[in-house]
Amino acid sequence: MTPIEDTAISSAVVIGTGLIGTSIALALRQKGVRVFLSDRDPSAVRLARELGAGEDWPSDRTVDLAIIAVPPQFVAQQLLDLQKNDTARVYTDVASVKVLPLDQAAQLGCDLSSYVAGHPLAGRERSGPAAARADLFLGRPWALCPTPETTPAALDTALELVALCGGNATQVDAEQHDRAVAVVSHVPHVTAAAVAARLSEASDTALGLSGQGVRDVTRIAAGDPSLWTGILSGNATPVAEVLEALVADLSAVARSLREFAGEGAAVSGVTDLLERGVRGTGRIPGKHGGPARTYAVVQVVIGDRPGELARLVQAAGETGVNIEDIRLEHAPGLPLGAAELYVQPEAADALADGLRRRGWHVPV
Repeated sequence: MTPIEDTAISSAVVIGTGLIGTSIALALRQKGVRVFLSDRDPSAVRLARELGAGEDWPSDRTVDLAIIAVPPQFVAQQLLDLQKNDTARVYTDVASVKVLPLDQAAQLGCDLSSYVAGHPLAGRERSGPAAARADLFLGRPWALCPTPETTPAALDTALELVALCGGNATQVDAEQHDRAVAVVSHVPHVTAAAVAARLSEASDTALGLSGQGVRDVTRIAAGDPSLWTGILSGNATPVAEVLEALVADLSAVARSLREFAGEGAAVSGVTDLLERGVRGTGRIPGKHGGPARTYAVVQVVIGDRPGELARLVQAAGETGVNIEDIRLEHAPGLPLGAAELYVQPEAADALADGLRRRGWHVPV
């Protein structure tokens, strides 16, 4: 643990030791911040503490920063309770909607000058402290939504929190934030859940034919339903608007397909959506937030054995080629699978040749 210098945050309390709260605590601990933990579930605090995220919080202890990591609908009341006890100099939260907690905080009479609404856009399909990682926020966007009442000192402290956790701070209006996350986070989750829900009724034959595509589309659908119900209800109108537009697109495709099946008509509606999908995918920021890049894929056959992926990564490193991403696909019923290594196009041949020389099977 490296002590921090010239910083406004030497101590912090994390209220809510779930995935995000515990990950923040772990990141701050690595930077030498003294972290206290609190949660209505004592077992969650105990597990977070055992993971090295911090220590139990004496409720009369004051700190530099209080981080409220609870569902959106509970943020404002938690903020009020903390401020009544002068818990911290500055307060922030990590809820994935911002208009609701800010409106409720104003209605409750909270001190908005010391509060900076925040939202780190990082997460996993798993939840709880056991899924926490100190590096969860590295390079990830972290929205901060200061109000006209927010003091410069409070904003500076929030910016320091983001920096200590390795995130990229973005200041944005709360309403603009909620409309943005409806498009890039909330509706994608609902859509993934809708696709996954079809699988609950699918035949064993269909499931036996499932490949990496359906796994990619449905991965985030494994998130905690109760948590996501709170998130979606807290951002109800923007999410509903985007869903209605999505439904209109899907309905148009369905009509085109039925017309094609019945009369042989052109399926221009289908092509239009697919082309817009390609353009939209191309607009997603790439590595380090820069423009999206098109990578070459080198596929390598690997055995389904302990340590096999580590051996492959080591062999790839020996070739001197930087691996941008890795995806795995298992072969149903067979003790092997395929690792897809994503690299810069100009490096693909060197990686493939280097791996073949080291005994790996790389299909041509």
